Amino acid sequence: MKRTQITLTGLLQGIGFRPYVYRLASTHKLAGWVANDRDRVLIEIEGDEQSLADFLIDLQNNIPACGHISDCQQQNIPVTYQQDFQFKPSLNTDELAAVFACPDIVVCDACVAEMCDANNRRYQHPFISCCHCGPRYSVMHGLPYDREQTSLRDFSLCVRCAAEYQNPNDRRFFAQTIACPDCGPQLLFCDGVGNLITRGQGALNDTINALKDGNIVAIKAIGGFQLLLDATNATAVARLRRLKQRASKPFAVMVGSLLEAQQLCELNQIEQQCLRSSAAPIVLTKAKPQAKNLLDNVAPKQVLLGIMLPSSPVHHLIMAEIKRPVIATSGNRHGEPICIDNQQAFDNLNGLADFFLVHDRAVLRPLDDSIIRVIADTPTVLRRARGYVPTPIKLKQPIVTTLAVGGQMKNTVAIAHQHHIMLSQHLGDLEQLATAQQHRATIADLSQFYALKPEQVISDNHPDYVSSVYAQSVGLPLKTVQHHYAHILACMAEHQLEPPVLGVAWDGTGLGIDNQLWGGEFLHITPNGWQRVAHCRPFPLIGGFAAIKEPRRAALGLLYASLGDELFSGNYADLLSAFSITELKLLQGMVKKQLNCPMTTSIGRLFDAFASLLGLCQISDFEGQAAMALEACAIDEKVHNAYPTSLIEAECLILDWQPLLTAVLTDLNQASRAEIAARIHHSLANWVFTIAEKMNATRLVLSGGCFQNAYLVEAIVKAEQAQHYTLFRHATIPPNDGGLALGQIYAYCCGDSIQ
Repeated sequence: MKRTQITLTGLLQGIGFRPYVYRLASTHKLAGWVANDRDRVLIEIEGDEQSLADFLIDLQNNIPACGHISDCQQQNIPVTYQQDFQFKPSLNTDELAAVFACPDIVVCDACVAEMCDANNRRYQHPFISCCHCGPRYSVMHGLPYDREQTSLRDFSLCVRCAAEYQNPNDRRFFAQTIACPDCGPQLLFCDGVGNLITRGQGALNDTINALKDGNIVAIKAIGGFQLLLDATNATAVARLRRLKQRASKPFAVMVGSLLEAQQLCELNQIEQQCLRSSAAPIVLTKAKPQAKNLLDNVAPKQVLLGIMLPSSPVHHLIMAEIKRPVIATSGNRHGEPICIDNQQAFDNLNGLADFFLVHDRAVLRPLDDSIIRVIADTPTVLRRARGYVPTPIKLKQPIVTTLAVGGQMKNTVAIAHQHHIMLSQHLGDLEQLATAQQHRATIADLSQFYALKPEQVISDNHPDYVSSVYAQSVGLPLKTVQHHYAHILACMAEHQLEPPVLGVAWDGTGLGIDNQLWGGEFLHITPNGWQRVAHCRPFPLIGGFAAIKEPRRAALGLLYASLGDELFSGNYADLLSAFSITELKLLQGMVKKQLNCPMTTSIGRLFDAFASLLGLCQISDFEGQAAMALEACAIDEKVHNAYPTSLIEAECLILDWQPLLTAVLTDLNQASRAEIAARIHHSLANWVFTIAEKMNATRLVLSGGCFQNAYLVEAIVKAEQAQHYTLFRHATIPPNDGGLALGQIYAYCCGDSIQ
């Protein structure tokens, strides 16, 4: 006889791990106990030596879906001759909280089958779940993961649910979120101001009928409210665009099955796996020609369609009856966070939603749908939220408890302790007061959830970001990290890389250490610090912030930097046709006098300029629209030859866009827009290797919003020169500003690299 104490850390709470251990112990005829504590799962197991050895092998090789063991410590202890295997109550001590809490998990196939079985007592139960699926992080007050620590604690189990909960052979053994129609939450269908109309099955039926009639219905989903609408109803979609102030920005659509998704989109195997994964994200993929009418409705002038499968029982029930694609978009007003509380939704979405489908189970934190794009055969997270949060990022070296507040756009925050960084869900842009308040609330929630009190705070080096102003106000020791350095470090943290690397940080704009607007940067990162070694040649953004909204202004600045006052001589009128005479006179005066015309090195703004010159986008309705249009124009083009590259030798190397611009202007009347757009992308891919060769670099790290562009990334990955380098790019962490908070903390881990 032998008794072993096992201490496990990893993603183990909320996946049915303790019932799994119980069944495994029973199979091997072993005695002992299993318990959660705030930091680990503890097991004491007793039996003959061979059975124990077999148990340990099975324990680590057959973990329930979504889980993983990051560390397993074993210690032999005295035999007690225990006769059975038990669950012990969670050891909810005052020690630090666990860093491994489970994300929300899409409803499993077994639960869907029960929900569709008219003879099952959970037939059409909209809150069905088991050990292997259901809400997790969105309903957790804290750790450890026990029912009394979730918003299901308000619903006492009925006799039959309690029997399942206590039966080791049942799929719902110790499943914390289980309920049934007799003891669980209830659906409520309300009018546009929150007055109750129907309950239960009637509420579901009324929702389906309202959607079929072209109404906008706000439904309370796993991570908060969504707005649902028949995606095939052009009139209704136009109305939603007007109410959401979303003139042309794409909407995602939900379909009922993978087969329906395959009928609309050219899904490869990886994209299908993403759609069917436990996170059930939105997947950006190429629409088929037969989906053109739908695409024109939900994503005008795009080639990519954001598509998703049902992630919750309610979604399954709705999609099974409506039998058509529906728009599923965030339940919020323009620029605000999504609603999670019933009354908050009634107040904030009044006039936007025609009806509400709510329930009486609390959602404790807002979680948008996550967004994935497969880039060069790698699933890349563009928005990290439901299904991915709060999975931590591991550090090789311990760190004092540190808060990072992120940037201004696509904000996330992070808190780190010891060997882990906990990156929050996507919060959005911090321009609106409501989102800024959500930013503060999320910091408080992270601190409370993990029982951590930050000892220092790190922010972007831009002092006027809402996040930076907050960091300055909290009274903790403050450090700042340059924006593009944080981008590179986010990718390094994801891959647990250490210097030296050559970082390529391409995005819209971020404040450089020289107080200029950077965005086309090459950073050499060593154990002793970092240095800007190359960048794109600067050009003026005419009107400053207005040029971000108007790609035509970026084009005008690029042309002026090339031609000077000759641009306005009358010889280039065709290049200036995007402006009226009055506008052109005003902007000419501004650029000549350098009034509100900051210089930028931004590749994002360079993309904008070329999109304007090709007539693809002059004024943007949403961020990234021009760059998306340029990529969409190139996406089917097979040409791989690039325009010329020119390098200006200086203390800091300068990649000169002049030969590229000259060639594009020459080709405007000689080549198709698709060919020009493709050659622009391949030219920029060559820029990466021009600097890499000059710096004798071997490891290249790509980060920044420009690397959401699959055509650009694939041009880099597939380039002949790429075989001489090791390329690192994002997968589980967004390449955009959603990764900045992670990079800010990793800067501290890199010692004196932080400013």
